[in-house]
Amino acid sequence: MLSASAEVIAARTTLMVHGLTDPAGQDRVELSLMSSEKTEALSASAAALAASAGTVGKRLGQAALDEGARALQAATEIAGARTPAEAAQAQFRYALGWWSRAAGQALTLNAELTQAQTDALTPIHKTAVANAKRLRKS
Repeated sequence: MLSASAEVIAARTTLMVHGLTDPAGQDRVELSLMSSEKTEALSASAAALAASAGTVGKRLGQAALDEGARALQAATEIAGARTPAEAAQAQFRYALGWWSRAAGQALTLNAELTQAQTDALTPIHKTAVANAKRLRKS
């Protein structure tokens, strides 16, 4: 993407310089694409981020609700324990489960955020590469 962007910037800068020296020979179509293509790519990128944020937020919200239910269940078990040893075992089960769930959720979140980044950059990458290919032909 960086290489394609550099090519596009160089080609369009050359077109703009040419337009300054020969206003009648300006490539108005290409110059107008500079704004519309960026707007379309950035809008698609923002939409991808919004979709990802919604999906991640929904999953995290459900995980928080589920964890609250597990904490309530653990508190009930601890409060209902007949001996201090039973209370400690209930507390330990909850704590161990929480660590396991937290680690799994962290890995899942990392994967989701990596995918969100990919989804957000894809329309920008696609536009930059397509522009570079088109401008090489010009």
